[in-house]
Amino acid sequence: MKVISYLGLVLSLLIHVQAIGQYDATPQQIDSLKNLLENTKRDTTHTSILTNLWRAHIDNNIDSAFMYAGEIIKLGKDLNHVPAEYTGYQRMGIAYSYTDDYETSNKYYRKGLKLSIDKQDYSCIAVMHLNIATNHNILNQEDSTIYHAKQAIPAFLKWNDSLGYAGCQSLISNVYFTKGQYRLSLEYAIEAMNTYHKYDHYRARKGEVSMMTKIARNYLKMQDTLLAIDYLNKGLAIHKEQNDKHGLLYNLFLIGQINSDNTNNSEEAKRMLLESESIAKEMKNPSGLIMANYGLGYYYKKQKNYNEAKKRLKRSLALADSLKQKANIIDNQILLSEIAITEKNYNKAIYIANEVLELAKNKEFLENQVKAFKILSQANEQSGNKEQALVNHKLFKKYNDSIYNINNGQRMAELQTIYETEKKEAEIALQEEEIKTLNEKAKNDKLTKGLYAGGAISGLALSGLLFFGFRQRMKKNKVEREKQEEILKKEIEHKQKELTSQTLHLVQKNTFIQELMENLENVKNSPDKFKTEFRRIVMLLKKENASDKDWEVFKTYFAEVHNDFDQKLKTLSSDISEKEIRLAAFLRMNLTTKEIAATLNVLPDSILKSKYRLKKKLGLKKETDLTGFLNTL
Repeated sequence: MKVISYLGLVLSLLIHVQAIGQYDATPQQIDSLKNLLENTKRDTTHTSILTNLWRAHIDNNIDSAFMYAGEIIKLGKDLNHVPAEYTGYQRMGIAYSYTDDYETSNKYYRKGLKLSIDKQDYSCIAVMHLNIATNHNILNQEDSTIYHAKQAIPAFLKWNDSLGYAGCQSLISNVYFTKGQYRLSLEYAIEAMNTYHKYDHYRARKGEVSMMTKIARNYLKMQDTLLAIDYLNKGLAIHKEQNDKHGLLYNLFLIGQINSDNTNNSEEAKRMLLESESIAKEMKNPSGLIMANYGLGYYYKKQKNYNEAKKRLKRSLALADSLKQKANIIDNQILLSEIAITEKNYNKAIYIANEVLELAKNKEFLENQVKAFKILSQANEQSGNKEQALVNHKLFKKYNDSIYNINNGQRMAELQTIYETEKKEAEIALQEEEIKTLNEKAKNDKLTKGLYAGGAISGLALSGLLFFGFRQRMKKNKVEREKQEEILKKEIEHKQKELTSQTLHLVQKNTFIQELMENLENVKNSPDKFKTEFRRIVMLLKKENASDKDWEVFKTYFAEVHNDFDQKLKTLSSDISEKEIRLAAFLRMNLTTKEIAATLNVLPDSILKSKYRLKKKLGLKKETDLTGFLNTL
């Protein structure tokens, strides 16, 4: 769906940015602050004066902003006032981020973080971590972004700043979306939305509606357009309530774009896209006009009104080109080249598609490269250039397979993250329960001892005994767990031996059959022997041939040793056959091509062809070793 690729423009305006409270100050106000600074005693009250001067200059005079941040740091050191010092470090970090020097920015943030941790100032700990996370997000350092955002969360909660906590959730959601882990991104976006929903003021409502858009984008990526539209409509209602024309513009575009694919909602789609264009014109918003015209171009293309579609797309393209918005230039060109094929203007389609490839060289435009190669293949095919069409088709398949492998890798990474998170949460819950139980016992036993002895020594002794008992219980549990693990290990070893034995049985059995068949060919040359031996050999072959029952026995043992192997294969390729699963299982057992051929009673060449087809079905690259890949499952 084209709307997904165009979400980048919308989402770039929704990425979380840490608020730093700048304001526009008049020259008179700045002079008043400077006079106050010069004519009052140099004490901790100067921190707020210097901070306000910093705020007044950060957006228009970066050198002065650096100077005032340095003055705050110096004031804190001279007065041995730690809050002033780490406030200065934070302001210095923000100033360096304005100059895109994120390494130096983070250096100052970390200085402030260390001081605030020593002082146990949770408000500053939270903000420092979030500022570092924001810098890492700009630098596309995804894991570091998540780490610092998660470190900020408990500090915001201890500071009772739920909106700061929601901001962290929003940032983490953004990172998981970038990583292609849409389920995790969705979970964090929903949690942030629910947090914002608890508060009835403007900032919270803005945060809530922003999360609705992020939830919608995840549902779009997960191919659930109904839920996506549901959240976009909820956001639309809030934008109207707040008279937020920016929000209205984007939501109308997104809903109209989605509805363009539904013939039943085509008129509603057109109405929303035209309204989106009208708001963009009213606000003199070029990015909004780019989106609205692209959306209308897509709509008219779906309606097969190609003249109107081209007119709209060319408007969008001209604006995008003037603003040097590469992603939007590419999206418009792809639609124009698709229209050119429909109109049988193949040379034009080829020209535009090659322009797309020239622009879309970076990894971030991989999906656009796939579309361009597909267009080139179709255009060359239709114009009679079969050879070039084949070349482009192969490139289309290659890049499309790359996307498939990337998506699979992202899904596997997401599952691993979910597993590790759940495991950690379970461990923490268990520890908390143990500590709670221990504390309850300690309270009860201490009260009992107090009644009898009334001395603190008895309480301490009892605590020691309880701790010793806790340690003993943990030790006992560990021994029991190790015993269970040893039993399980022996069971697996036994099943592994059974599986190996069963595999060997199949190989030997079918090798024997092949030998008999060869003897049968020899017997055929002697008619006398053939008459007497033929029936007996045929009966023997039927009796000894590897049956489905043998395969089922093997499959049972194999499943017990290699958990869910067949299900993993079906996840990678939903149309994989039972024969292909059987072949994959034999390869997982490291059988040679010859051994598998003997087992399945076919020629080795047939196995080689089957391996090639299986490799292709699993979406593996040519250079990837099939057996090695199967051993990772």
